[in-house]
Amino acid sequence: MANILICDDERDIVSALKIYLSSEGYTLYEAYTGREALDIVRKHEIHLILMDIMMPEMDGIAATAKLREEYNIPIILLTAKSEDTDKVLGLNIGADDYITKPFNPIEVLARVRSQLRRYTALGGMEQRPSKLVIGGIVLDDDTKSVTVDGEPVSLTPIEYNILLLLMRHPGRVYSSAQIYEQVWNEAAFGSEGAVAVHIRHLREKLEITPSEPRYLKVVWGLGYKMEPNN
Repeated sequence: MANILICDDERDIVSALKIYLSSEGYTLYEAYTGREALDIVRKHEIHLILMDIMMPEMDGIAATAKLREEYNIPIILLTAKSEDTDKVLGLNIGADDYITKPFNPIEVLARVRSQLRRYTALGGMEQRPSKLVIGGIVLDDDTKSVTVDGEPVSLTPIEYNILLLLMRHPGRVYSSAQIYEQVWNEAAFGSEGAVAVHIRHLREKLEITPSEPRYLKVVWGLGYKMEPNN
């Protein structure tokens, strides 16, 4: 069954939507700012998001744009009639649909079902594998353990989450700012030094020769990637 995130700064609206959707057997998560929504998506397998446009800290437009950098999860915007311009902007940056407040429960359920059918047809609800293997590195996300050539490696939580991010997307280049925002869940002001330090520590623990890494590669001027062909 699908996992749905409801994000709105008005708790009464979140509660009402939970009532509409709970009868369908969905697993429901809730957030009250765009930043909270990003944090939940990074920590849980979310299959659809109901996203309010007007919220504090990070609004729904900014959160949608950020999510579209990495995820293809269906996003349905929750809009007021006066937000037509924002509605169009949201659709242009990657939102899939919108529902205008006040909600009709039947319409909410119909639009949610429609987007989930599309997402399922595209293979979007396939579960991420818990065990990732690249060369001699094995990361088991169920047990939060890492081994290199069969030997256990002790990583800090930050090191583990950086490695998990890179191993989930082998060959993809992540800038220091992208790594910082996804692992630390904070704005990436002056993040290069912190990320570089943790990458160096990871190399020391994972690589036979840290100065000539086989796995954790620098793409000069762009960022870091996990080399997939090992």
